[in-house]
Amino acid sequence: MIIGKRNFEIGKKTYIMGILNATPDSFSDGGKYENVDAAVEAAKRMIEEGADIIDVGGESTRPGFTPISDEEEIKRIVPVIEGIKKECDIPVSADTYKFEVAKKALESGADMINDIWGLKKDIRIAELVAKHDAVLCIASNGEEISEKEGEEFCEYVLQDLAESAKKAIDLGVSKDKIILDPGVGFGKVFEQNLDVLKHAEMFVRAQYPVLFAISRKSVIGLSTGFAVDERDEATIATTVLAAKAGIDFVRVHNVDANAKALKMTEIILRG
Repeated sequence: MIIGKRNFEIGKKTYIMGILNATPDSFSDGGKYENVDAAVEAAKRMIEEGADIIDVGGESTRPGFTPISDEEEIKRIVPVIEGIKKECDIPVSADTYKFEVAKKALESGADMINDIWGLKKDIRIAELVAKHDAVLCIASNGEEISEKEGEEFCEYVLQDLAESAKKAIDLGVSKDKIILDPGVGFGKVFEQNLDVLKHAEMFVRAQYPVLFAISRKSVIGLSTGFAVDERDEATIATTVLAAKAGIDFVRVHNVDANAKALKMTEIILRG
């Protein structure tokens, strides 16, 4: 899979997507990188630590978040994307589900759109991604909570993702430009989030690259009682689990710690 100028060998290792939130209210690192220079320096640090992609977000999507206008989100992320692309040779993803924001992000150099709503908020994003020959990450999300559980629930998520992927392909996105995300934390209750983790290997069967985005999320807090700033070690556990299951990408806050854990995991698994 080509993202930006880089070739990712799908099925051969687990790559790291570093989280860069240009927001004042993100649940984990809100307010740290509102300044463009600080955000670009953070991206450089993540690259040194082992990030393969930088995911730039401008709106918090934590539970109970307050939506912001397209204009405000564009104001937050476009200068950061431009700054990273100017100074760093790394693929950049824009974390948004809004058409106008995605449009400006791609025009400013983003190589990928990370849509946590899986085209359910604005299907035009697929046409936009196709036009720019960019990559589209589709998450499983929904307004209604399914009552399914266990492997049956994971099959339900896979079907949801397959339907979104088909819509993207029908609108011009190449199959080899699609990544699927089971959407831990989105449209799921606690037990269902654990089901996704427990049956991680099921998602590898989807015949698409798969991303797990679990870093510091509430499923970790509810499982362990750890506060947000105490969840890095638990996040590493999910990263190792994802690698063992064959997941292609993990989206994390603490790149350094996860990269070190992945390095040893890869040695054990693949030599």
